[in-house]
Amino acid sequence: MIQTQSTRLLGASGLSVSPLGVGTNRWAYGKNDAQVLQVFQASLDAGVCFFDTAELYGFGKSERLLGECLRHNQRQAVIASKFIPLPTRQLGKALDASLERLGLKTVDLYYIHFPWANVESLMDQMAEAFQRGKIRAVGVSNFSAGQMRRAADRLARYNIPLAANQIQYHLLHRQPEVNGVLDACRELDVALIAYVPLAKGRLSTGLPQGAPAGSSSSSSSERQKALVEVLQTIARRRGRSIGQVMLNWLLRKDEHIIPIPGTTSAAHALDNAGALNWELSDEEFAAIDQASSPRE
Repeated sequence: MIQTQSTRLLGASGLSVSPLGVGTNRWAYGKNDAQVLQVFQASLDAGVCFFDTAELYGFGKSERLLGECLRHNQRQAVIASKFIPLPTRQLGKALDASLERLGLKTVDLYYIHFPWANVESLMDQMAEAFQRGKIRAVGVSNFSAGQMRRAADRLARYNIPLAANQIQYHLLHRQPEVNGVLDACRELDVALIAYVPLAKGRLSTGLPQGAPAGSSSSSSSERQKALVEVLQTIARRRGRSIGQVMLNWLLRKDEHIIPIPGTTSAAHALDNAGALNWELSDEEFAAIDQASSPRE
């Protein structure tokens, strides 16, 4: 049985993080400045110390807000950010700008946000930043299994492991299990950082919304309704929220998976943290697994 309460490794990087993180994309939109400090403090209080941001989120606003949180609270946190690999952009300059916004000299985990440029060239630039002490671990985001292997092979020239691949993964989007990404994470010992792990609330309301790509709306609506019923039954039995059950399922799925739900509410941050320190039974896990199983 996979334990959900211990720390989890960022691959072979030597860094460990809380099994759950906090996505900060939503911090960049709206007047959230006061609330995000409360989210940061509540998360740390609950043992969640891994915070994910990017220069893209509000064009630096999320990084600046996270930097303010770090200045107001001296407790240890693990910070991840991302580089947008658009043509003519220089990773080194972008990284320096992110570090300035965060108020850091080194960022713990730095990702290539999208595979929009030559993978080998990007990894060469990441290796240089690593060797200069600007980043502690190298990650990629939205990379396929093949692109992951290319990145890992290039980094191996510098004796640097690929630490993480951040991709979309939740009960309504289980493609990482069928497109080879989860298998590649296991094979290469790379952490799978799961973004939007709560499916943007589509299962928490109890009402089917939308349809996964490639499936008929009627059949997918019925499947989603059945999944919601399974989640509601387990949540009531356990005295948990549906979100906590969804996150616990991901944590039990594989020890490489680290979900990073986003929130701008301290109450929601605490609810998310409630996915830790307990585990679905084998029967409960299997019921959710079957109800949400991806179809070919």
